[in-house]
Amino acid sequence: MPQTILVAEDEVLIRYAICDYLRDCGYHVIEAGSGTEAISVLESNEIAVDLVFSDVQMPGSVDGFGLARWIREYLPAIRIILTSGVVKTAQLASELCEIGPIESKPYRFQSLVDRIRRLLADN
Repeated sequence: MPQTILVAEDEVLIRYAICDYLRDCGYHVIEAGSGTEAISVLESNEIAVDLVFSDVQMPGSVDGFGLARWIREYLPAIRIILTSGVVKTAQLASELCEIGPIESKPYRFQSLVDRIRRLLADN
């Protein structure tokens, strides 16, 4: 069974592009358009998620940082990669070691998949 990645990204075209690429790489991918939607998926317990890839800046009450903190509290075994197109946000995320590594936008898909493989191999 392929490993499962939950992609939380509010920009639809970016989400579609990365999800399609990850599927082509053999991953089972679940999509969420917000942090709140991602938490709902994780709370459902219907699918075991191995890694969450989330944008930091998303609309609603739960941004990427909030999602990562929720995961650390309730599902600490799940790996997290945050992404941001804002340099200051990327710097802040890199300082918050409990949040996990940051992937700056625009990201190269293959570089991202290499990082995902390394993180999932550590599990």
